Amino acid sequence: MNIDRLAAILKQAAQEEIMPRFRRLDEGMIKTKTGAFDLVTEADVGAERVITAAIKAHRPDYLVIGEEAVAANPKLLESNLDDQIVIFVDPVDGTYNFAGGLPLFAVMAAVVQNGEPVAGVIYDPLGGDVLMAEKGCGAFLAFPDGRMVRQKFADAVPLEEMGGLASTSFLPPDARARVMGNLAKVKMFANYRCAGHEYRLAAGGNVHFLMYNKLMPWDHVGGALIMRECGAHVAKFDGSAYRPSDLGGGLLVAPDQNSWDELRREVFAV
Repeated sequence: MNIDRLAAILKQAAQEEIMPRFRRLDEGMIKTKTGAFDLVTEADVGAERVITAAIKAHRPDYLVIGEEAVAANPKLLESNLDDQIVIFVDPVDGTYNFAGGLPLFAVMAAVVQNGEPVAGVIYDPLGGDVLMAEKGCGAFLAFPDGRMVRQKFADAVPLEEMGGLASTSFLPPDARARVMGNLAKVKMFANYRCAGHEYRLAAGGNVHFLMYNKLMPWDHVGGALIMRECGAHVAKFDGSAYRPSDLGGGLLVAPDQNSWDELRREVFAV
């Protein structure tokens, strides 16, 4: 599927199902999934329905795996990715922010062909811009006025000058305590509870690292591809390549191999 067409589908879903509900959700439109910070809203369900239908109308042979579809049928995550084209969809990335009226949420999709990520798209419904990448073609931020800006990850700096984004909530308690202490070695860290905006910030060269432990494909397959296309070093905690079928093993993104090694050793020694 053409990456521009996929971006247009995400935009359509945002216009029809997400933005009309932003800051207009009543109590019955928000439900808890696995815990207080894991929510689903009518916007998530509606947007995924629109995205899935639009993709299928164009390419009925594609397998679409959305976050809410997996919530209803977890066996979808066991799908064979090696001999077909699969599109992973996160209809509202940052649902907790969206439900709370915070303008930090995104719509994301990743295209996997024969087990390999080949495209990633992150749409910001409030800014109207699209962060996108195709394998081997670089990453670009497309603005509503038609401007296209090539993206580049930050250059390497000493550990004590690094700033980044780290999601520690899914680490085991002992590892979380150790990592939180180690993060005092860097200059700044934060967590937006929205991988889409975190990848967007990193793509523009604004942070020196990203760290995630839980690896759901709709959250990270597209973002990891975009990071590689921005020139970043991307690997799981054990140094191996991140694959779309990986649900654990952690993910660390850094400017280069040396920075990655230092961060892994000094900060993220889980």
